[in-house]
Amino acid sequence: MTKEKVVTTLTELEDEKCINSSFIRDEDERPKVAYNEFSDDIPVISLLGIDDDENERAHIRRKITEACETWGIFQVTDHGVDVKLISEMARLSTEFFNLPSHEKQRFDTSGGKPGSFFVSSPFKGELVQNWRETVTQCTYPIKSGDYTLWPDKPDGWRKVTKDYSDKMMGLSHGLLGLLSEAMGLETEALSKACVEMDQRVMINYYPKCPQPDLTLGLLRHTDPGTITLLYQDQVGGLQATRDDGVTWITVPPVPGALVVNLGDHAYYVSNGRFTSAEHRAVVNSNQGRLSIATFQYPTAEAPVYPLTISDGEKPVMEEAITFAEMYRRKMSKDLELPRLKKLDNKLDRSKLEARPINEIFI
Repeated sequence: MTKEKVVTTLTELEDEKCINSSFIRDEDERPKVAYNEFSDDIPVISLLGIDDDENERAHIRRKITEACETWGIFQVTDHGVDVKLISEMARLSTEFFNLPSHEKQRFDTSGGKPGSFFVSSPFKGELVQNWRETVTQCTYPIKSGDYTLWPDKPDGWRKVTKDYSDKMMGLSHGLLGLLSEAMGLETEALSKACVEMDQRVMINYYPKCPQPDLTLGLLRHTDPGTITLLYQDQVGGLQATRDDGVTWITVPPVPGALVVNLGDHAYYVSNGRFTSAEHRAVVNSNQGRLSIATFQYPTAEAPVYPLTISDGEKPVMEEAITFAEMYRRKMSKDLELPRLKKLDNKLDRSKLEARPINEIFI
């Protein structure tokens, strides 16, 4: 192995022969399906005519509902977001990650510094690192966003990010409207369940990796929020599972499409009808990969509980909790379960939910 050293940015390590041991995953977590071994299992659904014809809307709703009940993930085309805006967002994002390391580190969040750039993840105490670089920013509500923390290079990136965020918010509300109708509720039901919807944009860059078979760009997880819209470039690397990680498929990049996946909040408010998509990112040794994830969350005070429960069904939650509490419990578990695994299940599981949020994040 190479000599251990402090990782500043991963683009510095693209030409190494071996990866640092801090990135090496256990055997059962390593990828077995290649980044470009694509599957057609995830449906690609056109939204054309969704607001013009009720029969077409019902047809699209049925296809999206089926995808959400099985995988919790699908792709949409004809979504109404200008492809020029998406291309410009991707171009500027790529330019940032191609900057020299010292330029990116001006916005580094390590050591508790205010910023928007980090390597691997925002969690404290990771046992194994992810092979990725990330820029992230809260974009809604407007009062929560602080674009002084967003990189000032390349020129124009901040404004394009604002425009991109606006379009993603509109599309998210439209898709949640379809799912609300599928549940037999008013079109705005899922959006209202979020109270005042929060939004975060997370731009991920997965550089070339010398040993992609030993690591991951992003560990297996579900998103905590309601719905996520993802742009991925044409390289490939997003993978999904619906059998608890026994088998994985690689979601193919489709020109002009956006990947949609549901999070834990959608699972709970639908009383388990809609699946919270389990997914991860794998890397490769040939070229870097860019993805732009836009997460839609309920506001912190929003109550989390099924919006409707059919006769004879049991609720998937014992009682309503706030989204802030749901988020804290999930993030604490996501961080501590790998540690539990390392210690051969000797940790007290009751303590997994006890960590305050300021002890979870950098």
